[in-house]
Amino acid sequence: MISNQAHQERHYIIRALFDEYLEYYSARDERLIDFFSHEFSGFAGGGNVLVKDCEEWIAITRQDFAEVPDQIKIQLLDFYQQDLSKDIVSVTAFFHMHLSDPEVIFSREIVRLVLIFRLEQENWKIVHSSFSVPYHLVEQGEVFPLSSLQERNHILEALVEERTKELNQREAFYRLLTEDTLDVLWRTDANLYITYISPSDERLRGFKAEEMIGRHVFELFNEEGMVIVKKALQKRHAAESAGNPLGYVNFEAPHLCKDGSVIWGEVFSKAVRDETGNIIGFHGITREITKRKEMQDQIKQLAFYDALTQLPNRRLLIDRINQAQASSKRTKNHGALMFVDLDNFKPLNDIHGHYVGDLLLAEVAKRLKNCVREMDTVARFGGDEFVLLLGDLDVSFDKSIDYAAKVAEKIRVSLSDLYQLKVPRDDGSDMIVEHRCSASIGVYVFMDHKATPDDILKCADKAMYDAKSAGRNTIKFYHI
Repeated sequence: MISNQAHQERHYIIRALFDEYLEYYSARDERLIDFFSHEFSGFAGGGNVLVKDCEEWIAITRQDFAEVPDQIKIQLLDFYQQDLSKDIVSVTAFFHMHLSDPEVIFSREIVRLVLIFRLEQENWKIVHSSFSVPYHLVEQGEVFPLSSLQERNHILEALVEERTKELNQREAFYRLLTEDTLDVLWRTDANLYITYISPSDERLRGFKAEEMIGRHVFELFNEEGMVIVKKALQKRHAAESAGNPLGYVNFEAPHLCKDGSVIWGEVFSKAVRDETGNIIGFHGITREITKRKEMQDQIKQLAFYDALTQLPNRRLLIDRINQAQASSKRTKNHGALMFVDLDNFKPLNDIHGHYVGDLLLAEVAKRLKNCVREMDTVARFGGDEFVLLLGDLDVSFDKSIDYAAKVAEKIRVSLSDLYQLKVPRDDGSDMIVEHRCSASIGVYVFMDHKATPDDILKCADKAMYDAKSAGRNTIKFYHI
């Protein structure tokens, strides 16, 4: 767990990086490129194509600077940070952009910027960027929708002039401004019953506006979403009780669609108050973020799992060891860590190439998972090294040793069986490559928090090298 102080320090760091990023972006400064990770992905302003190459994104950034070379003024409206893990932080910002060309109405649109920061070694880098306006007017080859915005500017000016003469009631004018937006605008009374919802909800969830008027706001969400909404309401209530009224409250929640499907929406909610400050209702904006949530899940997969075997990587393994130690402290049960290294792997790569070697590693991963319980962790440490974490064994050290020894022997026997690897040929047929390799296994049985995760790994690693020295295809336990 991260302490509150460390958590705040990290948020200060990310906010400072974000502010510096905006400063460089508004100044059209190419030092902006230094923020990007080599493992970058992103969506450009008006496009829906995911850019997966950092160099391609750098080219888009330079095109951006070429299209609008003059200083840009950015008016930040809202800023939100979310911890995806201790090494990954999501930043969402909404702002107006004031371009130098007075004909461009970009300053009237709300722009959303999502940046995913990841700690790489000792530096935070941006691994994903999503920059979007609420509509897609970008002409082919553009980054900013300059051509369409200029054309739309003249159309809107004429429309406003015409409508202003006709519309005398505020409600009618409000409807004009809201019903064409892709985001959902809504209002509720003080008891959270919907009094207005824009027609865009029909595009988003399939419900006509008249179907939702008078219904409770909870009916927008599934059970998970209702829990999130209730927490947001509790947060607002606690702040009100403490004499600290909140402005916008921001949260992300799954929404129910008419066809039974679920989409994710980002909600910005603000209280409506009477002259005495009492809350008489709420209003806000909901924007669909389903694709962004999917991207966050993909980033999490990349951050915590090995791409080849889909097993947890070192980062996730360390977290699981910490959990196992905390559980051991509560239950007084022992845990065990096994370091598994393949003995005869390199010749397979040398003879048949890395593709066949990868097939073997994937098969080893399957065999290892079949040797342990559902609650146990099988991780790939790198190369042909695997680590297994057995948690919640027994209070007795001897019984824990005995159980770990039986599992290690089961693994040794399983990995020694013949591998038959199916390799596709160019003509569509398959070639079977047969291979045998054994494994050297080092085991360390631990108790609660008396050692750090790195210490536990080092002990198991030492035992594994003892197994190698003893002739390989054998099991050794670490003894102090």
